[in-house]
Amino acid sequence: MKILFADDHWIVRASLRHVFERLGIKLEALEAGSYQEAMELLEAEASVGLVVVDLIMPGFHDFEGLQVLRATYPEIPVIVLSVHEDRKSVMRCIELGVVGYVPKTTDAKELSRAFERVLAGDVYFPRDILARDIPVEVEGAAASIQDRVGVDWKVLTSREKEVMSWLGRGMSDAKIADILRLSPNTVRVHVKNIMKKLGLSDRAETIHFAVTNVRNLLPDNAE
Repeated sequence: MKILFADDHWIVRASLRHVFERLGIKLEALEAGSYQEAMELLEAEASVGLVVVDLIMPGFHDFEGLQVLRATYPEIPVIVLSVHEDRKSVMRCIELGVVGYVPKTTDAKELSRAFERVLAGDVYFPRDILARDIPVEVEGAAASIQDRVGVDWKVLTSREKEVMSWLGRGMSDAKIADILRLSPNTVRVHVKNIMKKLGLSDRAETIHFAVTNVRNLLPDNAE
């Protein structure tokens, strides 16, 4: 697998590469120390399977750079590394379609878990940040996605809403199964039914929808 590590500190790039190698993944590592280098590598290299990018590095300009990156290479999944640990930053990255958001304070164990989930076709967002108070501006993002999929989330059953609410707070299928006292397979079936009802194309889009709609989906007894 060809992975581009874009960060202006070589130690960070080396550490990220080491985490992937410890997961037993055969990879061809590409490295960029600036936004321009990253874009030049993406243009020159075919079949890049994943981009891991620092949200703040020379030439990147936070969300502006991320927006251009996603618009230019929409088929390449992106994991964002960031010093920002606020919900607004995570939500903005989700709006731009990233598959993962990893704060730079994340320890090695959790970092490995994040990469494992993304490589398995899932997404990863820090549940502690997503569980914080939900600002009013999130409703605008929710409406945007809801308009795009063209289906009202209210068609979901109570159980499906519960599953979606936990997805929206960054929980894995296994964790949701434990919380709701279901089998992981049952949770996966619920997710598939949710995707079908809402016209969502894949699991990543389903979780994005859950995150941006979490205000409406949170159960009354949510902690």
